[in-house]
Amino acid sequence: MIPKDIRLRDELHWEPGIRLTLVSTTTGVTIRAISQKSGRRQEDLIGMLRHDGAPLSTDDLCKPVDYGADWDTSERCTV
Repeated sequence: MIPKDIRLRDELHWEPGIRLTLVSTTTGVTIRAISQKSGRRQEDLIGMLRHDGAPLSTDDLCKPVDYGADWDTSERCTV
């Protein structure tokens, strides 16, 4: 365990429980964090974002967004 009082732990955003590995180099040893994979594959994400409504064509999906079209309306909106 790397003690909390070692500033490097905060600088590297190493939280308690992070897994580390030692890598041998020509000048000594380097400590590296082991990447935390989510365990998900790209295929698992298919269908994650749902659209309730009529199907959109590829052309419609690829059109540039005109942020200026509703700018004045959105600026008048108060929450």
